[in-house]
Amino acid sequence: MSIARGAGLLASFSMACHRRAGVLALALLFCVGATLCAEAQPAVSGESKGLEITVYNQNLGLVKDRRAITLSEGLNVVPFEDVAAQIDPTSVHFKSLSFPDQTWVVEQNYQFDLVNQDKLLQKYLDKEIVLVRYDENGQEIERRSGILLSQQGGRPAVVRFDDQIVVDPLGVVVLPKLPEGLITKPTLVWTIETEKAGSHLAEVSYLTEGLNWHCDYVAVVDNKDEKMDLNGWVTLVNSSGATYKDATLKLVAGTVHRVEERPPMPRAEGMVLTVPAPAKRGFEEEAFFEYHLYTLQRPTTVRDNEQKQVMLLSAAAVPLTKKFVYDPARPRYWGPQDPTKQVQVILEFKNSEENHMGMPLPAGKVRVYKADQSGSLQFAGEDAIQHTPKDEKVELYLGNAFDLVAEMRQTDQRQPAENLVQAAFEVKLRNHKEEKVTIRVLHHLYGDWEVLDSSHEWTKKDAFTIEFPVEVPAGQEEVLRFRVQMKSG
Repeated sequence: MSIARGAGLLASFSMACHRRAGVLALALLFCVGATLCAEAQPAVSGESKGLEITVYNQNLGLVKDRRAITLSEGLNVVPFEDVAAQIDPTSVHFKSLSFPDQTWVVEQNYQFDLVNQDKLLQKYLDKEIVLVRYDENGQEIERRSGILLSQQGGRPAVVRFDDQIVVDPLGVVVLPKLPEGLITKPTLVWTIETEKAGSHLAEVSYLTEGLNWHCDYVAVVDNKDEKMDLNGWVTLVNSSGATYKDATLKLVAGTVHRVEERPPMPRAEGMVLTVPAPAKRGFEEEAFFEYHLYTLQRPTTVRDNEQKQVMLLSAAAVPLTKKFVYDPARPRYWGPQDPTKQVQVILEFKNSEENHMGMPLPAGKVRVYKADQSGSLQFAGEDAIQHTPKDEKVELYLGNAFDLVAEMRQTDQRQPAENLVQAAFEVKLRNHKEEKVTIRVLHHLYGDWEVLDSSHEWTKKDAFTIEFPVEVPAGQEEVLRFRVQMKSG
């Protein structure tokens, strides 16, 4: 060992001793320093003793892995395999749970130069390789050793056999060993120093991209549109480059702030869909910081390049309110109808315990089904909901009513003063159904407003919106007329 290297190790040891024990005798420094000049001892991390993954709905996951490792006193080289390929190495945290104050990481390396044909042959340029040829029955007919001079696309391009140079030789390449520096899986390698030899229970945590989740809901409405059965499914996507076996799964609903330094990684292709049967031990919800945390009450295995679905909630006979809404100022462009004449179909329910729900609902898509006269379920529409706290109302827009038509026109406008406007409107509502319906007509105002006159009752929906619930008999037309005044400034 060189004098410079020995001096460097002595300096490192001196600082460590000052940190842990203060002033030591000079004789002790030389005695232990001589020991540290030896090579770091190799150590092996064992199987996982507890795995937990927390997945955020923004392509981010937190992995916590506990493993047993055996360390010698002094410096140890510890490889930690089976980490995610999309790991953020700067987020890694190592801790010895057995001896936290007497064990620390001196150096960390993340090795991700994974082996492939091209890299293998690059490492063997100007070195000996073996080419083996087989007949159609798989029997070996020739074995030749040569020096690899060039490779292209993971195949030998030029090989020297004795005094011959062969271009694009035939045969299966046989290599004696894996070249140094190439690995078969992403690996963290630590240099760990400890004062306690023996078995340690270590906890490693890190952030990785490639983990994501979202929620999907399926609602089945009864024949009177008064109640529904609602099932919520968590869809978990793992393209992080690692498999998490028998892991505790936690999901965070909400957007955690992150500093973006690189574009998001592409999602993996060829995912496998797994739909397990509804489990009794589903997710348990709790408040966490300003978000909500959902913990699966059983271990689960999340394989790499897998899309997994787990039931989040199941509620039966949830009371519904079906509403027909005409809002010409804010139409929803769905279907071939004139957007200024469309009447929206909305299902409303309350996320409350008395309605057999009450769990904060993560954002997701809600698909609604209803049985036809033969009893077959048919798709009735879908809508997306935002993160919804308990005891809040949820509105699902399912499309526009086929048999309801509305037309609105302004019949008068006056300006009694510079900052005062009076306007009159007429709304024709036609019902082509075989039963009467109530259409909620919305009108938006500004400034200091008031309703001067109206043919129907109205309510104040919010500071700048009024609502007219107009009952329209079957097969008839109902006309709503009203006059408003708006004062600005």
